[in-house]
Amino acid sequence: MKASEGRARVVVEDVQPQIDYGRFSVKRIIGDEIQVTAAVYGDGHDHIAARVLYRRDTEGEWHSVKMEALGNDMWSARFALDTLGEWQFRVEGWVDHFDTWASDLAKRIAAQPDGATIEAGQENTDKDLQAGSNVVPELARDIQLAFRTGAGLLNHLAANVIGPDAKKLTDFASSLCRLADQGATRYDNPLTDSLKELTERYPDLRFSTKSADYRVWVDRERARFSTWYEFFPRSVGENGRHGRLCDAARHIPQLAAMGFDVIYFPPIHPIGNAFRKGRNNNVIAAAEDVGSPWAIGSEQGGHTAIAPELGTPADFDEMVRIAQDSGVEIALDIAFQCSPDHPWVKTHPEWFSIRPDGSIQYAENPPKKYQDIYPLNFESSDWQGLWEELCDVFLFWAERGVRIFRVDNPHTKALPFWEWCIDTVKKRYPDALFLAEAFTRPHVMYGLAKRGFSQSYTYFTWRNTKTELTSYLTELTTLPVRDFFRPNLWPNTPDILPELLQKGGRAAFVQRAVLAATLGSSYGIYGPAFELMDHVPVREGSEEYLDSEKYQLRLWAREREDSLMPLLQILNRARQQHPSLQRNETLRFHEIGNPNLLCYSKRWGGDVILTVVNLDTVFAQSGWTDLNMEELGLKHDERYLVRDLLRDGLYEWSGPSNYVLLDPAVMPAHVFHLIPPGHADEEGL
Repeated sequence: MKASEGRARVVVEDVQPQIDYGRFSVKRIIGDEIQVTAAVYGDGHDHIAARVLYRRDTEGEWHSVKMEALGNDMWSARFALDTLGEWQFRVEGWVDHFDTWASDLAKRIAAQPDGATIEAGQENTDKDLQAGSNVVPELARDIQLAFRTGAGLLNHLAANVIGPDAKKLTDFASSLCRLADQGATRYDNPLTDSLKELTERYPDLRFSTKSADYRVWVDRERARFSTWYEFFPRSVGENGRHGRLCDAARHIPQLAAMGFDVIYFPPIHPIGNAFRKGRNNNVIAAAEDVGSPWAIGSEQGGHTAIAPELGTPADFDEMVRIAQDSGVEIALDIAFQCSPDHPWVKTHPEWFSIRPDGSIQYAENPPKKYQDIYPLNFESSDWQGLWEELCDVFLFWAERGVRIFRVDNPHTKALPFWEWCIDTVKKRYPDALFLAEAFTRPHVMYGLAKRGFSQSYTYFTWRNTKTELTSYLTELTTLPVRDFFRPNLWPNTPDILPELLQKGGRAAFVQRAVLAATLGSSYGIYGPAFELMDHVPVREGSEEYLDSEKYQLRLWAREREDSLMPLLQILNRARQQHPSLQRNETLRFHEIGNPNLLCYSKRWGGDVILTVVNLDTVFAQSGWTDLNMEELGLKHDERYLVRDLLRDGLYEWSGPSNYVLLDPAVMPAHVFHLIPPGHADEEGL
């Protein structure tokens, strides 16, 4: 150990927030304040001081903020994140000799007699003083020596200060020496608040201890709060014809008016002809079959081309413009896989796995075969070239105005690639967002999030019971997971028609919509299929849709009277109007005396939303709530109003225990806005 390090007496431990000891970035949103805590301590009784140093990755100089003691050697400080991109912070601790000295001086001066406070064990009686006791002179000499010690500390600090503040420090040091030279028998404390503030600006950091550097990635607000609607542009053509991007563009303002802010399209690239799939995943395609959009690539281009039947680059640019004018964004599906007709197959066969007979390995999950798709080989001898080409796909679309990407099956590609690729894209486009479609093992899902994915699909699609929902959503919204994993809740996708939606009727769709929209600050639906309650599987026990839109055009009667869109609009409006629904960290579950009823709240500032959902899609369920009133910001026995945002009912409640009855045939959920006492006038009541 170096000599200077041997004199560093302070320990800095347990710095939070951090992910895997600083290996990965903590995630925050622009405008957030990040709270940093740490254990900072040293030997003996000397006073300790600590600060947080922080900077943007584009800055050379560090900013600092003083840490405040929380007790038991824990310290805390906050700083604001006002710029997108990566930030760094570290914690620095040191022995504060001047503050230690100042505290000791105050004790010595307080120990003086004649009306001064005298510490226990150092009392002087009148008899002692009359007898000529030498206690007072000893105290005076101790104070005089302390003045000289303080002067030395101030002169040492001044030696490292340039400008007027240096003179202020030396002037005060001189005044302390003059006080010592006076030889008085009693002293007042000469220290001032301004001197204390001055010394805090110029701490003695010769033997300070610094923690490791920790990283924070700052995203824009849509990374935390977003409402997604997915549809296939090819299915929105008039009179059953193949839809085009210009047709899709006409739907965007309407969807924006319904409260959706991200419009997500499956791949829009040319579709291969070799081994093209027919309807319902038939291995033999008819001449008119359009194939799967995920079988990407033909002689007309690959991942940076647009299928001619969808339109032109100019059509795409116009669609992006219409979305921007409507206040929404286009999200593109990026699926790194190729049809046998993809240009890369000819130009870079080394990017694929070659079988012993010289043919390229197609995708399969024995005994299932997917001859229309070639997976990429991330152990390719030309892995660097492969990485660069794939990253260029994101950069290409980002340059055309796309900043949100839904990534198909990222867990089947190398995780080091994602860490490098996302970092590369975000360095150029720090506002880019990535949604991971990875329905896989928890560690892999979390690993992808740590490596840069802004949001992630979840197991919500299959969590149905009260226990499952409570346990899983608690995991996702508490530390440490919430520092790096942002859930996006989807009741359905083009690949997944869950059993509950197959068999639960309208009540199941309403229930899942309410859960997704209120449990998560981000949620999405595979639009037409969900709003029109498409629920027929291709066969019993399958989660594939009958007549899946993945393999054919579908006509959707979106103006049907039984459409769920009016309900979705109500939910989306509530999400826009209530900031508590735009965050996840305040999600709290409350007791309710029925295993079929789920009760939970979200609170942000004075805005509180309390949701109760009947998980039984057949029978009415009732129960008495046992609310945690403190979590709701209310007193235990307080009376308050609750307005049901779904049906606009108004109820007066009192305390934690209130009766709830929900009939799935009518409405399987309440979404209550809590109105505290004295706030009824603000609600127009």
